[in-house]
Amino acid sequence: MTLYENLAIRLREHIELGFYKPGDKLPSVRQLAKEHGVSISTVQEAYRQLEQELLVEAKPKSGYFVSIQNKDNLPSISRPPQRPLEVSQWEEVLNMLMIRSRTDGVQLQHAMPDMRATTLKPLLKDLSKQNPEVGLSYSDVRGTKELRTQLSRLAVASGCQLHPDDLVITSGCQEALSVCLRAVTEPGDIIAIESPSFYGSMQAIKAANLKAMEIPTHPETGISLEALELALDQWPIKAIFVTPTCNNPMGYTMPEDKKEQLYRLAQSYDITIIEDDIYGDISFQFPRPKTIKSFDTDGRVLLCSSFSKSIAPGMRVGWIAPGRYRDKVTHIKYVSSSMCPVTPQLAVAKFIRLGGYAKHIRNMRLNYEKQRDMLLKAIKTYLPKDTRVSFPAGSFILWVELAKDIDSMKLVEKCRQKGVGFAPGPLFSATGKYRNCFRLNYSEKNVEKREAAIKTLGQVIAEMQPD
Repeated sequence: MTLYENLAIRLREHIELGFYKPGDKLPSVRQLAKEHGVSISTVQEAYRQLEQELLVEAKPKSGYFVSIQNKDNLPSISRPPQRPLEVSQWEEVLNMLMIRSRTDGVQLQHAMPDMRATTLKPLLKDLSKQNPEVGLSYSDVRGTKELRTQLSRLAVASGCQLHPDDLVITSGCQEALSVCLRAVTEPGDIIAIESPSFYGSMQAIKAANLKAMEIPTHPETGISLEALELALDQWPIKAIFVTPTCNNPMGYTMPEDKKEQLYRLAQSYDITIIEDDIYGDISFQFPRPKTIKSFDTDGRVLLCSSFSKSIAPGMRVGWIAPGRYRDKVTHIKYVSSSMCPVTPQLAVAKFIRLGGYAKHIRNMRLNYEKQRDMLLKAIKTYLPKDTRVSFPAGSFILWVELAKDIDSMKLVEKCRQKGVGFAPGPLFSATGKYRNCFRLNYSEKNVEKREAAIKTLGQVIAEMQPD
């Protein structure tokens, strides 16, 4: 199969799955050439083939557009309760986390990257051999200078100009989020958050004795700024907590102009934004999307990330760009866990400096995008026709919405008995909403195992549906 035929197949699948709507502008020739590492003529030939099939049409000086009618099967816009609520669901989250160690079956519930692909392991081994003492000593409470220097260079890609002294290293992104919440709130405060939202974020809110104000969220463009502004007018919200790039669990990336509008809204109400950018580097867009932090002129955005999703979660290397809250964040980090282990920081810093990280990320983007498309195809084949599913702009997780009469908490128990795991929807809400939804991981490279798991999932759903 030629390169242009392969590209045409992928574009055709995207159109047939309904993720490019009638009249939508398709990616430019240059953009596709860069993203897929092919020539401009290859992309042009792929589009020419789709034109002959009447799937796309070319408009002079405008580009290519979808020309067929599609079914819009994205998940519904969320409708959370219109009041602040205490976060629950901890027992359910803990129950799912305890299954992490299982090796049997197909476990699609955890947001785990493909760790077999990383080339960081030799660097870790070399560092341990060459200077074993360095990993046993204390380091700067803010993290090693080597890592903070490399992070400040990486930040340029997301539109940020950061000095190494602007950064604080943490034990993963979960600690970063928890430290930020404690730095900008007092117990009893209200936090505005997307809905659905990552269960780790929800539990961080719970642990800080805060209340969550869930805001309606669109599966393509993110948190509703109109609903957020109404909530800000009605409630004493202290901070906005968002994952606007490659969101967890829905996968969307908020448009750049909307990110700036969100920042301006926070400015006008003089409140803080905690931005979780943990999946930003594995966006399928090139160059990667800007962060909200890139628009920050007064230090009100606390940007959090880590290498848990781009390299491996066991590294426990995260970081914060805390803006005006740097001193408070540094103090809270110190009293909560003191310094982070040195060896993983030095290994990651060297990985970035030698160009290994950039190469690794390029490969992961391509692999995850292919695996996303294969999972979407399996969902379309084996799950009910009325299934709605997100179309991630990056990362390796997506969100599935079933008919209202399917309870994902009951579904997950039945599927576990057959060796298939997923993350049920109620975990992603303060009060257990989204009972007919769940999240899937597609980082697993074994296509046959994943497809068999989706087939099993479809069979169990069919058994649960009334005649």
